[in-house]
Amino acid sequence: MAHDPYAALRVASFRALLGSVFTMTVATQIQIVVVSWQIYQVTRDPLSLGLIGLAEAIPFVAVALYAGHVADNFPRKTIALLAFIVLLACSIALLLFTLQPGFISRGHIWPIYAVIFVSGIARSFYRPASVALGAELVERDLYPNAVAWRTSLWQAAAVMGPALGGLLFGFTSATVAYGVDAALMVVAILMLGSVVTTVRPVPGARLPIYESLTSGIRFLWGRPVILGAMTLDLFSVLFGGAVALLPVFASDILRTGPQGLGILRAAPAAGSVAMSLIIAHRPPFQRAGRTLLFSVALFGICTIAFALSTNFYLSLLLLAVSGAADNISIVIRSTLLQTLTPPHLLGRVAAVNSVFIGSSNEIGAFESGLAARIMGTVPSVIFGGAMTLLVVALTALSVPLLRKLRRIEDVVSDERLPGAAGAP
Repeated sequence: MAHDPYAALRVASFRALLGSVFTMTVATQIQIVVVSWQIYQVTRDPLSLGLIGLAEAIPFVAVALYAGHVADNFPRKTIALLAFIVLLACSIALLLFTLQPGFISRGHIWPIYAVIFVSGIARSFYRPASVALGAELVERDLYPNAVAWRTSLWQAAAVMGPALGGLLFGFTSATVAYGVDAALMVVAILMLGSVVTTVRPVPGARLPIYESLTSGIRFLWGRPVILGAMTLDLFSVLFGGAVALLPVFASDILRTGPQGLGILRAAPAAGSVAMSLIIAHRPPFQRAGRTLLFSVALFGICTIAFALSTNFYLSLLLLAVSGAADNISIVIRSTLLQTLTPPHLLGRVAAVNSVFIGSSNEIGAFESGLAARIMGTVPSVIFGGAMTLLVVALTALSVPLLRKLRRIEDVVSDERLPGAAGAP
């Protein structure tokens, strides 16, 4: 049968879900650009940028396993809608802060960190519910195609959001930018509300709460290929967090202002979008393991080169290539996770994946800010890229099943894989 690159997009509810993810991501990316620029202009301290990530990561990690339990025991659409409503409230709060004359310029940044903290809780519940909901809407054989399109739309939003945020802030004001952010969140809520699903999670009330919360961890522990892919992404994102320091590069090294910051933040996503479209239009990877390792290594190399660049256009190119490399690893890891996880465990496994990957972005931002404070901005980014390359080498040596992985379908049929014979 010929490969249909648009198979998942033919499902109306899946398109609506993608629309809500796209719109929400544009809104949150606008918010990130404005918040990071405002805070850095007040503090002039790279560590303050790292604290933005930490303020979101702490609540995210703290409730992630419980959020996965909730996603597998209650309607996933309802959970995602409630999380969106909280995110809308956070956008409105930031707008209200900005409407108070001189509020941020007087150094009142802790209320902003508090809003980010609350958004971290909402995002922790949204992510596993959304991943599991997406798997409900398409047939299992369409998962790779659905993952590719979802990643593509998310990254397209991550291109548009930062660029739009930088332009709105640079040419109008923070008030206008936050107003657009809030309006887009309303649109995202309406689109998510139009999703139709008849699947209901299998109740897990018969399990003790501790056993339910840890079932996702136990499942992954018996799947070294998935665990290896997740660990690889965890440490590469943790150490390769140059994006968190982009306000420093834009302001002090490349000297481009908030407009340039928006473009720089959009560059990795632009590369990722291009790669997503290529992946969606081609058959599944035939050497998935080696491709994953190579893509993460390329990400590390681009990180080092970006740190050394003082040319705005070269920096854009390097960020775009790093985004394309990162997208390959995202698609392979996400396809492994959704294909090998039983439907009744998707929420809890997605929650563990969120702790590995989602929180690593924020914790990586904190690590980058702290390292920049100690070593300086450029040396800290070089260090992060070098550590990413070391992680790739260690993963290739310690997880031979991942290194030798060809097609993802081979893992599904490989009865020698620990735990592959039956799902908990």
